[in-house]
Amino acid sequence: MTARKPDVLDVEMGSGNVFADLDLPDADKLKIKSGLVLEITRAMRRLGLSQADAGKRMGISQPKVSGMLRGDFSNLSERKLMDCLNRLGYDIEIKVTPTREPVGHLVLAFA
Repeated sequence: MTARKPDVLDVEMGSGNVFADLDLPDADKLKIKSGLVLEITRAMRRLGLSQADAGKRMGISQPKVSGMLRGDFSNLSERKLMDCLNRLGYDIEIKVTPTREPVGHLVLAFA
């Protein structure tokens, strides 16, 4: 017996923030944190660091590095994640500009 395929697929465009699409609290903060963690992961690979070596360099324990790489970064602030990137050899620049909208938004851009 073969499964019947649907005739039509419903597709919904995302907002660009999966955390907001899932109605999670602090969606903007989670998007920023996940972007920083992604860059930390790339930096660790680029430098060939183990979790233990990366933890020493970033000033956090290996278990926190492991959790962070698995998506558990609730115990790390944005500031701490930026500090981790600094310790891995990244410069961070924060740019503030006026917006035309009533409320501004956060954007994380990587060079």
